[in-house]
Amino acid sequence: MAHLADALKEKGNAYFKSGDFAAAEEHYGLAIQKYSRNPLLFTNRANARLKLQKWEGVVDDCLKSIELTGHGQNFKAYFQLAQAQLALHHPHEALSSALTAYDHVLHPTPSNVAKSASSIMPISNLVLKCRKAKFAARERERLRRRGDVLAELEDALDRNKRARLDDIEGRLSRTEIGAVQADDERQEILNDFEKKVGELRSVFALADPQNHAPRETPDHLIDTITFEPMHDPVVTKNGHSYERATLMEHLKLSPTDPLTREPLTVNELRPNLGLRAACEEFWESAGSWAGDW
Repeated sequence: MAHLADALKEKGNAYFKSGDFAAAEEHYGLAIQKYSRNPLLFTNRANARLKLQKWEGVVDDCLKSIELTGHGQNFKAYFQLAQAQLALHHPHEALSSALTAYDHVLHPTPSNVAKSASSIMPISNLVLKCRKAKFAARERERLRRRGDVLAELEDALDRNKRARLDDIEGRLSRTEIGAVQADDERQEILNDFEKKVGELRSVFALADPQNHAPRETPDHLIDTITFEPMHDPVVTKNGHSYERATLMEHLKLSPTDPLTREPLTVNELRPNLGLRAACEEFWESAGSWAGDW
């Protein structure tokens, strides 16, 4: 039955590449019916379901793939799982899954080295996104416990955002719109939400700076390549520190230190343990964020 499953998987791959994610999901499902012991079939279907915004289905597929893998590496499943958990508004669980995926790509098995190298940047970006979502949720909860009006207004905006996103998912499942249009509309809703939340926080910060002023990220915790807060800093032989993933991407294009332009290779990077401890302390204490994210 495995060979029949492989044939159906290849058809699913072809549909996925053509942008027909519903047909891809269907064929991956048929492949699973033929042979349900292959964890890759579940991550393939999860990928199609991510495109279709079927978040619960993504979670189910990823957990099944992880179960089949056992203690082996499966960064793809954890990466997809984190995306779905974040979309379902579970930032704590999403961060845990994203960190597991990040750990897997940092310590790949020999067969996964090439795939891991190309995945470290998107997974690192997801870790950062999950951290921000986690602490934004924690800040809203802090304000809610205080009976703060800002928390109530943000909750109202969040409920409106979720309702609009649910409407997109419903229209997508009824094939009233395609995946590309759904992605465009979803991004428009998210951008609109972030803009309104930012404007709302600015008003409250001006009116009550003691309780609502955003916390600035210390300069030494900012990556000088992306200008984002770091979570896994490494130090070069010249003493300069960068976020690991962004520096590795830079080294693919130019094997030099971004600041000094002196020759530099991945093997010469070392974890900056002191700075990483400072980053962890900041992540644990940060209540809200300055700037757009």
